[in-house]
Amino acid sequence: MSDGFPTINDANLPVLREIAEGRRNSREAMPGVVRHFGLGPEALDTAPGEGAKPRIMRRIAWCLVSLSQAGLIEKRTAGHYEITESGRSVLAAPPPLLDHQYLLRFPGYASANGPGNSANASEVALQRDTQHDRAPDEIIRDAARMIERALERDIVERLHNGTPAFFEKAVVELLLAMGYGRGRDGAGRVLGRSGDGGIDGLIDEDALGLDRVYMQAKRYAAENTIGRPAIQQFVGSLTGEGASKGVFVTTSGFSREARDYAERVQQRVILIDGARLARLMIAYGVGVRPTETITLSEIDENFFAED
Repeated sequence: MSDGFPTINDANLPVLREIAEGRRNSREAMPGVVRHFGLGPEALDTAPGEGAKPRIMRRIAWCLVSLSQAGLIEKRTAGHYEITESGRSVLAAPPPLLDHQYLLRFPGYASANGPGNSANASEVALQRDTQHDRAPDEIIRDAARMIERALERDIVERLHNGTPAFFEKAVVELLLAMGYGRGRDGAGRVLGRSGDGGIDGLIDEDALGLDRVYMQAKRYAAENTIGRPAIQQFVGSLTGEGASKGVFVTTSGFSREARDYAERVQQRVILIDGARLARLMIAYGVGVRPTETITLSEIDENFFAED
């Protein structure tokens, strides 16, 4: 199993058994597969941006594709698979692992997945690298996450290496992009004050400035964690301004004592570390721009269902 989760190679045989026992599709096969591997509730979670199907169901769906290509199961109608005689023969003397290499002995599967079938080198490389441990859509998403993690690190590094004024301006722009200030011109501004515990910027949440969010931004190296004293000083500044809301943003992180203190004070104080700051900037399009969009589609079974 990869990262404690069954690969396609792992799941092929249990899925075949589920179809042999009368389960017709990935949804019906899922409970048995979950029990077989002893998976917890997280296997049924649906990650953001990954469609409506749980991770294990998407993996089972790819198993059904492989088993169908090998002729071990066949699709009778939309969303309805049944085992074939070839499939029953495999289950009569099952291999330890019904993996990619084993399935290559079946002409239909070999034709679809063998080294000579691909239209270009990238598809060959994909087949070689995955060996059907993961589904292609999972590989795409994992690669996207890897690119995003690298982007997050780059954002934090650039903010840390920039000037204090630029960092303060970037944080104000982020808060505005997140909806604070309700899109009004001039709702956010950098104050340019200096000194520990000072206020670096503010957002007027209403047109008259009756409700304000105050901000402090500190560019620290990753190893320089912000402790409780800095948050106490910030809270003191909020008290001096008669403020009830504050956001403390840093390129580094916060100690446990700092986070505990922020949760206990009367004012509402939000702490945003470098990692969260970078994620928010990506999510709200501040300092980044999209370079490419990939849309993944799947069959609409309702469209192809004949009355």
